[in-house]
Amino acid sequence: MEKKPCSHSLAVKTSHVLPPDTNYHGTLFGGTLMSHIDDVAAIAAVRHCRKAVVTASTDSVDFLEPVKQGNSICVEAFVTWTRNTSMEVFVKAVTEDLLSGERKVCATAFLTFVAVDENLRPVPVPEVYPESESEKLLHEGAPLRAERRRERRKYNREFAERFGTSYPWNK
Repeated sequence: MEKKPCSHSLAVKTSHVLPPDTNYHGTLFGGTLMSHIDDVAAIAAVRHCRKAVVTASTDSVDFLEPVKQGNSICVEAFVTWTRNTSMEVFVKAVTEDLLSGERKVCATAFLTFVAVDENLRPVPVPEVYPESESEKLLHEGAPLRAERRRERRKYNREFAERFGTSYPWNK
C-alpha cells in the first residue's frame, strides 16, 4: 500500500447552531458536538484507507469554549498516525460568532478507528506521513498516546469485569 500524507484525509464540516441543538444555557449540547466529532473523524479515516471503519476509542474530548446558539461550529479532522489496521485521527472544533467574525477553538480530541472488511474483521491500512510542522508534532506524539490508550483500555476492561452486567454492583 502506498503511504499517504495527513492532508489527504482532511475532512471538514460546518454547521449552524440552532435552538434544537442547544441546552438550557443556549449553548450546544456536548453530545451533539461529540456526534459531529465522531462523524467527521470517521470520514477522515475512510478517506485515508478507503475502507469501512469502526470507532475503537475516543480520547478525552476537552470542551474549551461554549458554542452559542446562532454561532457556527466547524469540525476539522485528519489522520495523524497509523498502525497495522488502526488510525489515529486528530479533531479540532472551532466556533465562530457569525456576526462579529470572532473564532475560538472550542474542543479538541483524538479518536482511533479500525478499518474492517465486510465481516467486520480488521484489515491493513496505508501508512500516513506528516508534512507540516503541526502534523509532525501530532505524528511524533502518537506512539505515547497509543500506549496510554492501551493502558486505559486494559484498566477499563478490568473495571467492567469487576462491575459486570447486573445491579446492584455490591452483591
